[in-house]
Parts: sequence; structure tokens; C-alpha cells
Amino acid sequence: MTTLNHLLQVTPPFVPNGAEAMTMTIELPPGDPGTPPHRHTGPVFGYLLEGEMVFELEGEPERVIRAGEAFWEPGGDVIHYQAGNNLTDGWTRFVVVMLGVPGEPMLTLVDEAELRARRALRAPRPAVHAGEE
Repeated sequence: MTTLNHLLQVTPPFVPNGAEAMTMTIELPPGDPGTPPHRHTGPVFGYLLEGEMVFELEGEPERVIRAGEAFWEPGGDVIHYQAGNNLTDGWTRFVVVMLGVPGEPMLTLVDEAELRARRALRAPRPAVHAGEE
């Protein structure tokens, strides 16, 4: 018998006109911090297959996503600060579906100047990360 498990239902704030979709798997070795701060031209939806991921979007506190959980980000102007492996002794693997503007990169890194200019939009950092910026 087929089983359906409802993982996530959201209404993204926008989907780019004529959006292109890209599906990929991402594999992070133990302790890997993931991609540096970046943004996407459209929403991103993901599912954690294995491990644990530290996930942080601009304006939201960082959180840990565990295997079997779904996540999403709105894309557009929102900075995606973290999607790193929270484990020091195991891999983290996840699947993402990104919707983006045709002809533009799906992911754009954010430079240090912009990070400094938008510092006030970042949620307070956990005490464990004190002094990090």
C-alpha cells in the first residue's frame, strides 16, 4: 500500500516569471560549514536525507534540521547564512529543488560589505558563537 507523508506546505512570497527548476543533492562531510552566505533568485525547497544541518536565514534564528525533515527559504533578497553539517562524525545529505530566474545563477554569494550593511537584519547569534561575525 502506498503511504503519503505530508512534510511541508507553504505559499512562497513569489515565484519568478517563467521560473526554471533545478533539483540536486548536496553532500556535506563532517563539520563542513556549507556554502558561504548567499541568496537565490527564487524559493528553495529541501528535504534532509541523512545527518543534521545548521540552517539560518536572515531575520530568523539558526536552527538544526534533522534527517526526515523538510525546509524551505523564500529566495529573493533574503540572505541564506548557513546550511552546514552539524555533525563532526557523520555526513549530512539533502535534496533541494530551486526555482530561479531563467538565465541567472541559482545561487549568488553575498560579499562582506553587504553582510556588514545588513548586520542588523540577522537574528542574534547563539552564545556558542559569541565573538563570531
